[in-house]
Amino acid sequence: MQSMARYVGSRLIQAIITIFFMLILNFLIINLAPGSPVTILAGDIAISDPEFVRIVEERWGLDKPLLERFIDYLSNVLRGDFGYSFRHSEYVTTLIFERLGATLLLTVTSLFVAFIIGTLLGAFSARSFPSRVDVALSFVALTLYSIPVFLLGLIFILLFAVWLHLFPVAGISTVTSELTGIWSLLDVLYHSAIPISTLALVYMPIFYKITRASTLEQLRENYVNTLKCFGLRKSTIFQKFILKNAMLPPVTTLGIQLGYTLTGAALIETIFAWPGIGRLLLDAAFYRDYPLLMGLYLLMSIGVTFAAILTDLLYMILDPRIRYR
Repeated sequence: MQSMARYVGSRLIQAIITIFFMLILNFLIINLAPGSPVTILAGDIAISDPEFVRIVEERWGLDKPLLERFIDYLSNVLRGDFGYSFRHSEYVTTLIFERLGATLLLTVTSLFVAFIIGTLLGAFSARSFPSRVDVALSFVALTLYSIPVFLLGLIFILLFAVWLHLFPVAGISTVTSELTGIWSLLDVLYHSAIPISTLALVYMPIFYKITRASTLEQLRENYVNTLKCFGLRKSTIFQKFILKNAMLPPVTTLGIQLGYTLTGAALIETIFAWPGIGRLLLDAAFYRDYPLLMGLYLLMSIGVTFAAILTDLLYMILDPRIRYR
């Protein structure tokens, strides 16, 4: 127990250091990129009125040296202040938390649906290898993996919303409704059915292929033959030993993907008019909204870093032989 606590403590220290360096890197990449947000903030006036440009730069602190701007930004972040959005004229934290719930509903739900379906199908396919079922499932997975996410989303909109009229075309809720309580939640789930299904089908082939390959590798291990010689049934060997060992690579992939869920799925959110962080990130990049971009990238860094720690802890739960020092 003490070794576990020491390991978690050391990983947290590493996480803080990693996030700090990512904060520096994000700041430099964004602020040293060609172009300036002043040209967008000032509009056409930027061409004809240099004085107005100077006022805008002074207003947002863009006239200060890069080092001074970084020190100001770092001190603000340590106080929990991620800055003020150029584009939206709101605090970055307010903009992020307004859309974080919608993003997590879309990305996390679709990711876990894809993980469950992909791992189950991958294990079943490997167990039935070689067979027509394995070939058919592999073909479907390869086809889904090859289809661009925006094309799959448009196909689902055309099929289920336009032709069959089963689900709404876009949005997270019915705009004109006054639903509350459980009915409001059901309305959100109803609107999220197609976006979640689309994103889940994009993630699913990844987990399918990894689980299938990992399970086939375990089936070829010597311990499988040893357990058969002891008289254990094939189903028992598969469920208690093979599947448990084969789950480590899919769990690693799940942990990595979880880190990126905080920044949303920009293409899906754009296609389905989903009010998430992905669309916010695209808008911030287009309008060179430096504070919002840095806040979103910092959020991604935090998500990926702590997802890696969570993955390591899950490893120890799935395989007690794994110990970290």
